[in-house]
Amino acid sequence: MKKTALLNSDISEVISKMGHTDEIAIGDCGLPIPDETRRIDVALIKDIPSFIQTLKVVLLELQVEEAIIAAETKDINPKVYSEIQQCLENVKITFISHEELKQELKKCKAVIRTGEQTPYANIILKSGVVF
Repeated sequence: MKKTALLNSDISEVISKMGHTDEIAIGDCGLPIPDETRRIDVALIKDIPSFIQTLKVVLLELQVEEAIIAAETKDINPKVYSEIQQCLENVKITFISHEELKQELKKCKAVIRTGEQTPYANIILKSGVVF
């Protein structure tokens, strides 16, 4: 049995195959995922699992050098923005428009769809290296 915290085999597989600067996204249940991007759907019911719960688990397994979020997040969902900052204390955060973020999803190895039902609870994580 797997020893690390992340038990979801689909998420673990994607992370294990990621190289430096590859991207994976975590989104709320309303985020439009491009057809060409792999969807890992962990949504069960409203807010389960939450965006932040999912982010925290992914961060246990993935070395992140940069996070990309929609600039609108700061004003429209300051609670989630604050939680993101707490989770990513030493990680560069880049802001782009929500429309640009949706386009950037096409470059991601996968998008993890959560049960989150608050606006702009979305992030793209850029893989770093552990050496």
